[in-house]
Amino acid sequence: MAKNNTPGAAAVPQHIGIIMDGNGRWAKKRGLPRSAGHTAGAANFRTITKYASSIGVKYLTLYAFSTENWNRPQEEVSALMRLFKQYLEEALRDFMDENIRVRFLGDVAAFSPELQALIHRVEEASAVKTGMVLNLAMNYGSRAEITRAMRTLASRVQKGDLQPEEITEEMISASLYTAGQPDPDLIIRPSGEERISNFLLWQSAYTEFVYMDVLWPDFKPKHLDEAIEKFCGRNRRFGGV
Repeated sequence: MAKNNTPGAAAVPQHIGIIMDGNGRWAKKRGLPRSAGHTAGAANFRTITKYASSIGVKYLTLYAFSTENWNRPQEEVSALMRLFKQYLEEALRDFMDENIRVRFLGDVAAFSPELQALIHRVEEASAVKTGMVLNLAMNYGSRAEITRAMRTLASRVQKGDLQPEEITEEMISASLYTAGQPDPDLIIRPSGEERISNFLLWQSAYTEFVYMDVLWPDFKPKHLDEAIEKFCGRNRRFGGV
């Protein structure tokens, strides 16, 4: 845990998103296979999740696997699927001691039946938790999410339950995977890259972004504190003066 500079409860953003980037480069720097980077990144994911919960974050959304990640080498995708399975099994065994509710954002139907069953069990087992909500974005792409929302609303229009002119921003938000949750206040991207990569496009209309030149496996609680400190120094006007 970070020392002395842990942000006060009033300063902690309600909803933080993190694009977990840099596992492959972390492994390459060490002459290791990319799968080793993902293993290190998965271990760090647990550390950061528990730390975020301990400092009062209400919603934490972690970008774990995008719709575009299927295009990576099959060996790497297979390694990621094994890691996801391992995490979910560990979550059912150990993580449930934490007061954290786990939700999954994305089209999980693309995963194996075994993985889908584990996803359902983790969501069901953690549904009674009253602490931080952990959103895991798996097989997630924001454009696909928005397309899905539009189809949902279009279906209602087709059935005559809704008129096109009645569609509001609130209805669109309620049709997204994050329905019922506040938009992210802060999105952090470690690794030195400075792009959004199809992550929470609708929800991040007024989100503050912090890009950090540290690879995800090396991202420590002190880096989260640093990002929150930068966030607290911003003047959020939401389009106003």
